[in-house]
Amino acid sequence: MDELRPSAAQLAWQQLELGMFVHVGVNTFAGCEWSDGTLPAASFAPSDLDAGQWVAVAQEMGARYLVLTAKHHDGFCLWPTATTDYSVASSPWRAGRGDLVGEVADACRAAGLAFGVYLSPWDRHEPRYADPAAYDAFYTAQLRELCTRYGRLGEIWFDGAGSAGRVYAWDAIMAVVEETQPDAMVFNMGRPTIRWVGNEDGLAGDPVHYVTDRTELNSYDDDVTGLARPRYLPPECDVSLRRGWFWAADDEPKSLDHLLAVHYRSVGRGTNLLLNVPPDTRGRVPDADVARLRAWRAELDRRFGRPVTATLELVTEDGDRRTWRGRLPGEVSLDHLRLREDYREGQRVERHVVRHRSAVLAEGRTVGQQRVHAVPAVSAAVLEVETVGAGARLLALEVFDTGGATVPEPGYRASTDEPERR
Repeated sequence: MDELRPSAAQLAWQQLELGMFVHVGVNTFAGCEWSDGTLPAASFAPSDLDAGQWVAVAQEMGARYLVLTAKHHDGFCLWPTATTDYSVASSPWRAGRGDLVGEVADACRAAGLAFGVYLSPWDRHEPRYADPAAYDAFYTAQLRELCTRYGRLGEIWFDGAGSAGRVYAWDAIMAVVEETQPDAMVFNMGRPTIRWVGNEDGLAGDPVHYVTDRTELNSYDDDVTGLARPRYLPPECDVSLRRGWFWAADDEPKSLDHLLAVHYRSVGRGTNLLLNVPPDTRGRVPDADVARLRAWRAELDRRFGRPVTATLELVTEDGDRRTWRGRLPGEVSLDHLRLREDYREGQRVERHVVRHRSAVLAEGRTVGQQRVHAVPAVSAAVLEVETVGAGARLLALEVFDTGGATVPEPGYRASTDEPERR
């Protein structure tokens, strides 16, 4: 039964809600997404890299954690590893004496952001990948370096791309995590504590269940990883600010409406959102991207920065059906509302309906960390919320007057074809 409830670490992670992903590496300088491990290490040559600027951008957009791609599928390592010479130590950046993982970790620590690392299991550079036992030892050594050199890690990201059909030595890999970073969230593979939402659009559906018996591996095939039994694994939505995960000169940031659409369908449906913000060849987040993120944050604050909180009271209970009365501090104009569930003992709300007098304002399935609804504009002093689910408990009801703001549609969806391999 404990596996159906969140651990203290999972609860703390879910309450972070928004994180910043950072993809940067040799691909940044080649204008590609998946390189094959043959791009020279010397091509990694940012002219003005500033990890502090990345973290400042993360703070401006409201992120509370940051995950860095320490090694993507090309095998290039952003730290001076003893396992391979395909790393920043073989690049001209910082005259070969740089440690980008260390710089980002230090910047996050100084700013109070949780720091995490992405370490791709698939490695297209390393010859030992063809020998599973030898590669597993190599990979485990890389993971140990990352887990022991950079202080506390909030998240360890195992990307399933390229790994369909491959069996890794997860017992040995996870032993490193459990020994060195026992409170880190483990993304989607090994013995995960969080899972992928199942697409690269940053979009969750309804319902969003925190308990599951499987995880999906990647966008490009139908592989799933079955779990021995259902477990509490809340999802994380990942999406890039641009079409690509790595910066490219011919790419541009998504529109403000697209970003708002993502937020409503990720954070607004009870998942965490990990938004990728790729630095350019200077090693900085471009001005246009910063401006778009500032506009996004400003609009989110305009819509949701002034909540009016209701006092909740459980008024009736009939089996799995409960009715809650939310009393507002007087007659309040509203066109959005947010529900929060008390899920410390497990996610229980399976359906919910919000009414004003006899009119249905909103309805949906799960609630979890939060559920945001745009509703018809009304003036109300009391709202009623009906929940269905054994032991369901509402934690909060907040309302907002956004001046008639609507929920945009995403501008486009990410391709489910593998990127060109270069």
